[in-house]
This record gives sequence, structure tokens and C-alpha cells, in this order.
Amino acid sequence: MGKGKPVSLVLGSGGARGLAHIGVIDWLVEHNFEIRSIAGSSMGALIGGIYAAGELDTYRHWVKALDKSDVLGLLDLSFGSGGLFKGEKVIERLRDLIGARSIEELPIAFTAVATDVEQQKEVWINKGSLFDAIRASIAVPLVFTPFRREGRRLLDGGLLNPLPIAPTLTDTTDLTIAVNLGGRPEESLFPLEEAVAPHETIPVSAEEEQDYSDRIKAFVRELQGRFTQKDEEDWDFFDIMAMSIDAMQNTITRMKLAAYNPDVTVTICRDAARAYEFYRAAELIELGYQQTDAVLGPLVRKE
Repeated sequence: MGKGKPVSLVLGSGGARGLAHIGVIDWLVEHNFEIRSIAGSSMGALIGGIYAAGELDTYRHWVKALDKSDVLGLLDLSFGSGGLFKGEKVIERLRDLIGARSIEELPIAFTAVATDVEQQKEVWINKGSLFDAIRASIAVPLVFTPFRREGRRLLDGGLLNPLPIAPTLTDTTDLTIAVNLGGRPEESLFPLEEAVAPHETIPVSAEEEQDYSDRIKAFVRELQGRFTQKDEEDWDFFDIMAMSIDAMQNTITRMKLAAYNPDVTVTICRDAARAYEFYRAAELIELGYQQTDAVLGPLVRKE
């Protein structure tokens, strides 16, 4: 493998763990790999689309500044049916940061994957509004309302294809690099706390961490009208939904990797972060960088 090789990049779904995609891209760019094509699902579509638009640094600066209250502030209640939140607030904030873009005008080929549940088909979006494509791809069931596009109601791409390798199969690049956010905990090459550069570490006490988790769960329970007490060891709605989606996506991902066998797979363990922990951007970006260096670094340094 030589420097400067053109690559196709496949970015998987996984909530806040998707911030590790930024670190993967940083490593590839730093080592002169040329990313010519990106296919992404859910958070992978968001990061991939923003990189393809040439605005990853803008997004990085913004997301690293988010604290826990900022994350909660991006949630806009939906008073209709289909999801707890409309998802418009976060997309509008991204449009303000990045600017409206058309996929056809991007300098890098880009495909966002969403799911048409009614037809039970995955949908590849490679034209039209970039942020419409991202909004469709991140529409986590029951969390965000479905996104209407061309007469279809679309949900999160990770439901049917959490690691969308297939859209890159006709690429003429030299390598296909897939980033799997659902690895087993023992697949982590670096414990998260060791992967963080000292200057980027954000101390969070156990009490603060528990308080943040409790605030989100209490918020969801309040929306559902659940005012009864439960045993601390019981799973609530949020726990069950998150773990169920992870279990489904991780099973599908293993099948996709076996079927399509990308040239390189960078794996982020599934317990690196909870789905909503976007305030941990700095450490997750660093984790993605170090995981990529562990996989690709030895091959590059051989030359």
C-alpha cells in the first residue's frame, strides 16, 4: 500500500460513536490517502456528507464545543406521531454552519443510505439536497419522525444496512475502507481513556455522567406519561430501544462484512460511547484516529 492511493470510504451507523469517523478521516488525509467516494449510514452519512462538502473542520469545531445541555437543546419535540423529536432543529443548525448543498455538486461522490420500511427496502440517496439525505438517514425509529422524500417515508439507514459497502462496489478506487462502529468490546485496541490525548480530556465525574443519563431517560419517560417508580435495575424505554437497535445492526454488519469483504476494516467497539453522548466528541475523534493508525499505520510505515 502506498501513500496517495485513491480510496472508497464506508462509514457505519452508531450514534455518537460516529464521531470516531472524524478521526478516521483525519488519519487518512494526514497520510495522503485520497478519499474519492463515501457511502454512509445514519451518523456515517452525516459525517461523510459534511466531509464531502469540505466542511469537516467547521463541524469538528462546533461539535467539540457541545456540552450536555447543548445536546439536549438540539432536541425539538414532535407533537404528532411517528417519533419523539422532529429532527429539524439539528438539521437547521447544520445548514447554518455548512450552508445548503446539493449532492451532485460535491467534489466527492457521496451516497447516504436510508430505509423505506413500508417497502422493506434500503434507499440509496446520491442526488438532491445533502441535508435532506442526511436527515432521512439519521431518522432513528421512535426517536426522530420519518422523513418524507419523493413520496416515501424514510427511516434510519442502519435498520437495513448499517455498514453500506454495496454502494462502493462499482468504484474504481484502489481500496475500500469500512468503519464498523459495532465491534465487540474486546476488539478495542485501545481503552477509551488511554486513547485520548491529555490536552483533549474532559473530566466528567461519575455523578455528572449519571445525572446526564438520568435527565435524558427522565425526559423520555415524561413524554410517555410514565410517572411510576421502577427498580433501578429495570430497563426503561430508552435502554430497550438502544440495545435492540444495536443488536440488530451489529448482526447485519457482520453479514455485510462477510458478504462484501472490504479491503480494510477499522473497528470501533460498541461500548465506546452511548448513542447520545455527543458531548464526548474530542475523545471519540481521537479514538477513531488511533484505531485507524493501529490498522493502517503498520502497512504505510513498511514502505
